[in-house]
Amino acid sequence: MRHSILLCVAILLGQAAPLLGQPESGAMATLPSLPVKILMQSPADTNSDLQIICLFRSTPENALHGSLIETNEKLHGLLDRIRKPELFGGELGETMLLTPPVGTLAAKRLLIIGLGDSVSFTPKRMELVGKIALREANRAGVAHPFFAPTILDGGVTGFNTGQVSEQVVRGFREALATHAIVQDAGAAKPRIVEDVTFLAGPKFAKDTQAGIDRALAADTNPTR
Repeated sequence: MRHSILLCVAILLGQAAPLLGQPESGAMATLPSLPVKILMQSPADTNSDLQIICLFRSTPENALHGSLIETNEKLHGLLDRIRKPELFGGELGETMLLTPPVGTLAAKRLLIIGLGDSVSFTPKRMELVGKIALREANRAGVAHPFFAPTILDGGVTGFNTGQVSEQVVRGFREALATHAIVQDAGAAKPRIVEDVTFLAGPKFAKDTQAGIDRALAADTNPTR
């Protein structure tokens, strides 16, 4: 979709949620805050320092749809060329960081996260994906990453977008909690990521927002 609308200015992750399992010397009484914004835009069109998308296992039956087709076309078929078991297999948690050539995607970098098998997929899997997305954005030194789960565009339609966004944001929260503990122990530098923009189609923005709200209301224990 060419027209983009910013739905939500900021939702603070874990603003008052207790940080469970903190070390005895821990100074963190609450999770650090992380604004999350919902943007109704295709990941093929975002102008960002880092656009994150997800792909199911690289098998012929897992065809690309919607924004993934747009992304592939703008990359001149690059996704098709790398989506092979011996190249980018799309296994759960597998990552690949690309620098789109000038004149293709507007995003300066594209991070692909594998989702594994599409047949056995459940939204719970996205909790791990959320953790990976936040950690990899931080590792890449990106303050304002954009995230698109691309589940529907990967061909899986049995779950609503709120179920997916809830688990992704749970992953964000757990990654934040872990980083806070490690940083408090002097074993990590300060977090780079300042906020995350979550992409959703116009038809799914309300449901996506509801899932984010549920994740924020839930008590998140990074050690569970």
